[in-house]
Amino acid sequence: MNSGGASDRLKTATFIKISGFLITSVICFYLGKHFSDGSLQQLVFFNFEISKTSTSSVALSPNLNKTFDLSLILDGPVSSPVGSGQNQQEESQKILNSVSPPPPPPPPPTVQRMGVVDENGVMTEDFEVGEYDPEVVENWGKANETEGLESDGKGDKLRVKVKKFPMCPESMREHIPCLDNEEDIKKLISTEKGEKFERHCPEKGKELNCLVPAPKGYRTPIPWPKSRDEVWFNNVPHARLAEDKGGQNWITIDKGKFKFPGGGTQFIHGADQYLGQIEKMVHQIAFGRHTRVALDIGCGVASFGAYLLSRNHFATRRLLYPSQAFDLIHCSRCRINWTRDDGILLLEVNRMLRAGGYFAWAAQPVYKHEAVLEEQWEEMVNLTSRLCWTLVKKEGYIAIWQKPLNNSCYLSREVGAQPPLCDPNDDPDDVWYVDMKPCITRLPEEGYGSNVTAWPARLQNPPDRLQSIHFDAYLSRKELFRAESRYWHEIIGSYVRALHWKKFKLRNVLDMRAGFGGFAAALIDNKLDCWVLNVVPISGPNTLPVIYDRGLIGVMHDWCEPFDTYPRTYDLLHAAGLFSIERKRCNISTIMLEMDRILRPGGRVYIRDSLAVMDELQEIGMAMGWHVSMRDTSEGPHSSYRILTCDKRLIRR
Repeated sequence: MNSGGASDRLKTATFIKISGFLITSVICFYLGKHFSDGSLQQLVFFNFEISKTSTSSVALSPNLNKTFDLSLILDGPVSSPVGSGQNQQEESQKILNSVSPPPPPPPPPTVQRMGVVDENGVMTEDFEVGEYDPEVVENWGKANETEGLESDGKGDKLRVKVKKFPMCPESMREHIPCLDNEEDIKKLISTEKGEKFERHCPEKGKELNCLVPAPKGYRTPIPWPKSRDEVWFNNVPHARLAEDKGGQNWITIDKGKFKFPGGGTQFIHGADQYLGQIEKMVHQIAFGRHTRVALDIGCGVASFGAYLLSRNHFATRRLLYPSQAFDLIHCSRCRINWTRDDGILLLEVNRMLRAGGYFAWAAQPVYKHEAVLEEQWEEMVNLTSRLCWTLVKKEGYIAIWQKPLNNSCYLSREVGAQPPLCDPNDDPDDVWYVDMKPCITRLPEEGYGSNVTAWPARLQNPPDRLQSIHFDAYLSRKELFRAESRYWHEIIGSYVRALHWKKFKLRNVLDMRAGFGGFAAALIDNKLDCWVLNVVPISGPNTLPVIYDRGLIGVMHDWCEPFDTYPRTYDLLHAAGLFSIERKRCNISTIMLEMDRILRPGGRVYIRDSLAVMDELQEIGMAMGWHVSMRDTSEGPHSSYRILTCDKRLIRR
């Protein structure tokens, strides 16, 4: 086959392809035009109807202005629309609008939380008990007038800018608000029983609204244990201390320091030898092992304040300690008439003394043979016998009694014996603004309080008195106790590792919301050489009995009121979950100002609380001149809690 024939065939094939394409195009165009007429269901095609204006247009869908039966696509019957055109379109729209969307799913059930464990069994700091009082108005008070509102850089959220707090007058450098309220003290009808030494707090609107200054020449305190023997005079500038007690070998002034020889009128050879003498008299006392918690009544210079010397005396109210708090109560020349008013003061000692505990009395009536003093001794012996106390030892100038372990002696007394037993409904642990009662506090029938283990095991053993705490848990109380202990042990461990707490010169520590005392126990476990005063707020359950059974110490307090302690007492203040609860009852700025009063210059504050209060606390801290820093908890940046660390600087006038 030659090349010319092949070329002709190729041209013929190409011609056939082109012709087929043109014929197909014409047919498609004709069909498109045909179906774009109004006679059949129209499709969306370009319509090139040639007219005089030679304009092109787009044909609309054939479904325009037509109606459909919505019952075919919607649940339930839908009536067919009547009419056509615009009316039918409006009717269809009304029907669509009348169909309600399905209801949203119900919210998950609210988890009722209690204690310190959440619904998943995980530790939480939410230990709130009580209800919000809607009548309490949350405001800043006169001391916290705002300068304006500012954005915190997180959107529309605003926070209050607090004015800097002024310094108090120099005359208030030792101010204790509820003990120095001269205005209310002058209104007292009687002061013969020591009423002027009780709490008389300023009324609302007259609270502390300034920063209590440090004395002129204030210096960083001498660290422990050297501070047991000497302190800077300028930090507690009271020459009267040495004037009143210098002759008793208690305190002297030497080279700008108070020095404490460690003796006294009753133990001239020093306190250590005196304690050793008591242990030799009664071997079971065993200081440091069996006797862990002791109360020294009328402790003299240990209060570090001339005006506090007389404030250790009893008056008319119960002291802020629970029943069976102390293993030993000591009184050396405390000048208290124990037998007055039918022995009501010794009855208060009996309430606070643990079953089987000891009362040591070192006083002149014990050893002097003067008629008046011998009469006082006979009255003391008579009263202690009626209290069922046993005189276990009398040697030299010291007499030691022991309290019974149970109620058997009380119940075997003659009918009408005085003093009577307290009413069974009396709560011996109710101490906040409660008057002392002239009756013998009953011991728990279950033996609670009398069977604590020896130190240091008692620190971690859940005590039996857990069952007496009033909160909504029974079977899980020991688990809550252990969980709180583990929780704080881990946190303090992280503080020691990451924040170098062992480098801090901590000695006096205040835990403002102590729970079961887990924070204090964790400090001991981590071998931090300090003591902790555990505060149990009245807004929560009274856990003080558990704290004392662990071998720790604490008091009850209402943080809406000032705290009874000397200014600049503490090196560290710790508050976990306190402000998110107390803000419902108290003015937060008032609490913070009180914290500044009792914190020494150079001291630290650690606050663990919810985000809801942190901005406010941060602003108040800066307004008081503190250096503040916000930190994430171990849960990370998305946790609802934060840590606010604060350092108090020494501000000089």
